[in-house]
Amino acid sequence: MFFPTSRVACKCNNMPELNPIGHVANPVREAVDDVWGGVISRIDLDDSRFTPDCLTGLDEFSHLEIVFLFHRVEEGEIATGARHPRGRKDWPLTGIFAQRAKSRPNRLGVTTCRLVSVQGLSITVEGLDAIDGTPVLDIKPYMKEFGPRGSVRQPTWSTELMSGYWKNPGNSA
Repeated sequence: MFFPTSRVACKCNNMPELNPIGHVANPVREAVDDVWGGVISRIDLDDSRFTPDCLTGLDEFSHLEIVFLFHRVEEGEIATGARHPRGRKDWPLTGIFAQRAKSRPNRLGVTTCRLVSVQGLSITVEGLDAIDGTPVLDIKPYMKEFGPRGSVRQPTWSTELMSGYWKNPGNSA
């Protein structure tokens, strides 16, 4: 299959400025790995921009996709090439776009999480791997038709990396 490539640079004159629609509130204060299982977060929308009707119908969905900003990643920490995931030399050198690291060029995170409740301008979710105070850029309902079609494959190192990511730190099991 052939796809012609345009090398014309985007001047991005119509690129919108991204402003947070809300912020995350939860007990996790520092960015750490492997603590996200069972974490309940509340997303409080900006009441100067939104009214509760913007969430009408959201409670009919079981899961949401949350787009957020890794706001504590400094410019000098951004990776644009390859690195060992989590700095582990026993895992292969992997390009930043082949992993989900927070030190991404645009510092964007995306997580699918379980919707617990909607009340006013607050959304409560479980399984959002964003720390307290994280700016939320967008919220979308998860629809199974947007999920993967066909089987999913991934390298062994990524399965190892994620093996404890969703463990519940309050659970010894």
